[in-house]
Amino acid sequence: MRTLFTICAICCFIAVFNLPISYYKFLRILISIGSIAMIYNLLLLKSKNYAWVLIFAIILIFFNPIAPIYLHRKTIWMPLDIITGILFLVFAFLKKKEIISNAKIIDPINKKKPYTRDRIILSKNSTLKNN
Repeated sequence: MRTLFTICAICCFIAVFNLPISYYKFLRILISIGSIAMIYNLLLLKSKNYAWVLIFAIILIFFNPIAPIYLHRKTIWMPLDIITGILFLVFAFLKKKEIISNAKIIDPINKKKPYTRDRIILSKNSTLKNN
């Protein structure tokens, strides 16, 4: 996934230059695939960070190749391309732990899950008898 997100970011940065219309059609397809992959990744993670899902859903809408949005000016698309490229780079090179701030990480070696409902609470007067 890291290579896909890096390729998406590089292509967004290249889109700042004046290129033929066929490149921008290719860019729409590539960014749409990258956005769908990002949304899929974000929804599979335990934290389900819906703010990032919403951001990449908006990117998917803007770069949609099926029903494209035409902004008709290069000066409007340039900041969108740069911001989209930066977002893809952030997700390509940050670890999942840094992206997901609210997720609890369980140690895979010990496989201890912090369940509070599994504790046995004894009152001060009661004792367990061994049979």
